[in-house]
Amino acid sequence: MNETPNTTNLIERLSAPGPALIIGTAGWVVATVVVLLSGDRWSDALPVCYAGIGVGFLGYGLFWIQRRAALRGSKGAQQGAGLTD
Repeated sequence: MNETPNTTNLIERLSAPGPALIIGTAGWVVATVVVLLSGDRWSDALPVCYAGIGVGFLGYGLFWIQRRAALRGSKGAQQGAGLTD
């Protein structure tokens, strides 16, 4: 009756970088829309929102390249959570 819950799957899901990158980039897109709709009041924040979206796409691109290399079995590919799913 002393069953230990299997937390390995939960830990792997929570440590996967893909969903965090997608959610973070989506958050910057929402912030950009809010800034654009607010008019001149928050116009100084618009470049920061654009940078957040750009960094999100860059991060996801790097993640995608590493994942493809890991799935291909490349020697220099990083191994870890979310890369070889």
